[in-house]
Amino acid sequence: MATQLQTAVFGFPAGLLSLFDFCRKRSAPQAAALLSAQMETPGRLQPPPPPPQRSGTAKRRRWGGLRQQWKLLGLFEIDQQHNFYGLTCRMKEGLAAAIHTSTHTPPANDLSDDDFRSKVTQVHKVRSGRQAVIVALRRPRQFAVFVQDFSLETFGGPVFAALRASLGITEDEYLQSLCSESCYLQFISNSKSKADFFLTNDKRFFLKTQNKREIKFLLSNLKIYVEHLRKFPHSLLVKFLGVHRIRIPPGRKKYFIVMQSVFYPDERINARYDIKGCQVSRWTDPAPEGSQIIVVLKDLNFEGQFITLERQRSWLVQQVEIDTSFLERLNVLDYSLLLAHQPLHHDERNQNLSFASLIVRTKKSVNPGSSPIHAEVPGAVLNDDAGPSPEPDSGLTSSQDRDDSSRTSPRPAGSGADSPDDFRAQNRRLLPNLKNPLHVIDGPEQRYFIGIIDVFTVYGLKKRLEHLWKSLRHHGRSFSTVSPQEYSGRLRRWVQNHTD
Repeated sequence: MATQLQTAVFGFPAGLLSLFDFCRKRSAPQAAALLSAQMETPGRLQPPPPPPQRSGTAKRRRWGGLRQQWKLLGLFEIDQQHNFYGLTCRMKEGLAAAIHTSTHTPPANDLSDDDFRSKVTQVHKVRSGRQAVIVALRRPRQFAVFVQDFSLETFGGPVFAALRASLGITEDEYLQSLCSESCYLQFISNSKSKADFFLTNDKRFFLKTQNKREIKFLLSNLKIYVEHLRKFPHSLLVKFLGVHRIRIPPGRKKYFIVMQSVFYPDERINARYDIKGCQVSRWTDPAPEGSQIIVVLKDLNFEGQFITLERQRSWLVQQVEIDTSFLERLNVLDYSLLLAHQPLHHDERNQNLSFASLIVRTKKSVNPGSSPIHAEVPGAVLNDDAGPSPEPDSGLTSSQDRDDSSRTSPRPAGSGADSPDDFRAQNRRLLPNLKNPLHVIDGPEQRYFIGIIDVFTVYGLKKRLEHLWKSLRHHGRSFSTVSPQEYSGRLRRWVQNHTD
């Protein structure tokens, strides 16, 4: 019986496509009735009765309403009715297999050139026979998703596995977050980017589609990116955790990256900003007061406000200078400083006074343990109950010293500081005892989430021409398309002028 059904379903494309359409639009009992009838009638699978057709006006109204809902809410669950449901299901299945592979391969302490050039392709075949019947009966809307071949390519797998380990992210929790039964969320922002943004359901990781040029740029600079994070483990640069390409026959393919979310956890965040340090097109209408709409505001919305950090201000100014100087050497521009804030509760402010926490966290930061995977994790959450404490002033080595250290062999990010001098040279700080410590800084009254994202725009011929055109159109006003040197310097000045 199973063989007969397998021949019927997979042997005739016309019948298969009809069954896809039927299972997508009908309920499980209807699918069961059709399969039962087909098995009683040997031979070619006959197409099911056509479902009632929606009018074009009704379809446009329905999808127009969804688009408006996406625009307003910012986050939208990718359920079975969503256009991206099939894609995200395949992403989950492919990522689960890729992570399973890395789980059984311990991350290397010293990465080789082959690790950076690594590319692993895993092919996921269609389900057949009894499996196809079970899927069709139990999950008819997912039937078309699970009976189509696809492949997932993983680039630089050993490198990103080592990077995840250095950040304190175990493969099990990475798998649980990316491949859980819960649906992904689609994030619709007011950005001009044509990329698609997906969030894991716990909002811990971002998945973002990228074009081939951007992926090539990231992989070609992956070694110096990892080296930068090794030298400055508390960097504000976005943490890339994986690079993949999914192929779906006959010719569909998408590149995407996995990143750590800067705004995690976000339950209490009351304002989000995307800062570029310029004026043109840098205002967004805020959400109505009291609404749940997620709007990412811009530079001009932040005018008149300050990031109040007191003792930690010097660290932030210095780290922004380090990271933007690195991006300047990569000849990139148009990156953003993501900023969000939320008020501190009274008990969270008092935790800063814990002397025990200060001692434990200073010891962990200056002299980590011997384990390269757990003890030397920058920003690992400690077992004590106390929260963040004020930090001492930190210094920065000269550019010559930084250049000398860059000649060491690449290693996973997060190797520990051996002495107080190393601690200062790496511009480390005392990290908060939180889930996302590398991007969280506590001031006296507010908790800030800060990170640098969108680092793929190279200052090539196209951007140079755009600079000339905008110079004529926006004479006397600052805009985003400027040389990397001017862009990095302007963002540093913005941070200096808006912190106290």
